[in-house]
Amino acid sequence: MRTYLIDKETAARENKLTAVICNCCNRNLLVENGILKEECIHISHDFGYFSEKDGETHLFDLCEDCYAKIIAGFQNPVERKLQRELL
Repeated sequence: MRTYLIDKETAARENKLTAVICNCCNRNLLVENGILKEECIHISHDFGYFSEKDGETHLFDLCEDCYAKIIAGFQNPVERKLQRELL
């Protein structure tokens, strides 16, 4: 779950990230000056036709530990690729 700075005059969301909380374990991840300083998985999925959630968008964040626990239970393992350059 992500929270952003809200402009008090316009009530519009600004793009400055203020907090990220793991939706699984509820741990606050480190955010400094609007930058997430820990690894996490951010999921944003738009459900489409043939789904019971048609028209809904689901967004959530998982810390690295929770992600590891979830994928450990997969019947088919996650495909892994190594990146030669990290940007």
